[in-house]
Amino acid sequence: MAGVVDPGRWVRFITNSPRSTTRGTGKRALAPCAETKPALLKDVRATRASIVILIAVIFCDALAQGQSSNMIGRWNVEIHFADGNKRSLRFDAQGDGKGTFLLLDPMLSRWGTAKPSEAKWTPADQTSVTFSGAVEFPLGNVGRDAGTLMFNGKFETPDTISGQVEFAPLVGERPSKHGTFKAVRGKD
Repeated sequence: MAGVVDPGRWVRFITNSPRSTTRGTGKRALAPCAETKPALLKDVRATRASIVILIAVIFCDALAQGQSSNMIGRWNVEIHFADGNKRSLRFDAQGDGKGTFLLLDPMLSRWGTAKPSEAKWTPADQTSVTFSGAVEFPLGNVGRDAGTLMFNGKFETPDTISGQVEFAPLVGERPSKHGTFKAVRGKD
C-alpha cells in the first residue's frame, strides 16, 4: 500500500544507527516523523526568502535616503530672471531639510556684510529637489526687495542642479518674478 510505513523497517534503521540509544538492545524505539525533514526544508526556504526580501527593502531604503543626502553641502546658485536681472547666492544645505541662503551681491558691500537667512529643502523624488527661503535683494543704493525665493530643480549630475525659480515679493502688490537657476556644488 502506498503511503504506509513499515514500523519494523524504522526499528531496524534506528537500532542499526550509531545515534540510536537502543542499539543492540532489540527494543523498539520511536520512529522519527516521516514529515519532519520536508517540513524543515519548507521552513528554511521560507526563512531564506524572508531574509532576501528584508535585505532588498533595506537596500532600497538606503538608496532613497542616499539620494537625499546628495543635497547636503554648499551650493553656488546663479539666478537668471525673465526680466534680464541676474542674482547669485550660496545655499548651504544641512541635514533634516534645513539650510541657509547667503546673497553674493557686490552691492551688499555698501550695506555691510551679508547675513545668512533661513532656508528649507525637500527631495521631490529621486532626481528632483525643492528649496526655498527668505531673501532681501538690494535695490540701488538704499532700497531692499524682500521676498521668498522658491527653487524647483532636477539633478543634472550629482554636483549640478538646474530648474525654475520664483521670487515672491513680501511688500506691495507686485507680481512674482520667474526665471531659471543653476546650482553647482561648491568646494568646502
